[in-house]
Amino acid sequence: MYLPITIFLLVLATESILFLGYSYITSLTYELYVKFTKDPRVVKQNKMKRDVLTMKKELAQTSSQDEFAKWAKLRRKLDKAVADSEKMNSDIAYSKTAFELKVKSVLWFIVHGTQIAMVLWFRKSAVFYLPPGWFGPAQRFLSWPFAPAGSVSVAVWFAACRRVIKALALTANDFVFTPAAEKKMAAA
Repeated sequence: MYLPITIFLLVLATESILFLGYSYITSLTYELYVKFTKDPRVVKQNKMKRDVLTMKKELAQTSSQDEFAKWAKLRRKLDKAVADSEKMNSDIAYSKTAFELKVKSVLWFIVHGTQIAMVLWFRKSAVFYLPPGWFGPAQRFLSWPFAPAGSVSVAVWFAACRRVIKALALTANDFVFTPAAEKKMAAA
């Protein structure tokens, strides 16, 4: 009896991933990765941002007419810091994109690869047997493609679990989120 429950839990996990979306999960994963690894580039980027803001404040307090030499020196220093900051931002954006691509690949394998692997591994196994005669000629389709006649195949069980979970999610979405949206609309 572990096979139907395992398949149901796998479909629940994969549908949760699809509901949240790859982009949300990858950005959340990247934020956690940066937070826990304390990436030195991100620390340096934050320091550079603070320095640029400090220089901008100091430049704004310096008169360009009365103290031109000091103002010009600060301006050159600020321009260099902004250029370095932009370069650091592009390097971090490139590494973030590479990280997110790897996480999306893992998520894709979790969502699709595990289901394909389970269908291939258990293709000739019956998830459970149906009582004889309950579904008439439809019993043959429920055991499609390779499960024994009179049973439900892994592929059909995956499809049924997915359909039930999506229906429950849509129903919950209608009951949970619609009244809140209506209250906001009524208040506005």
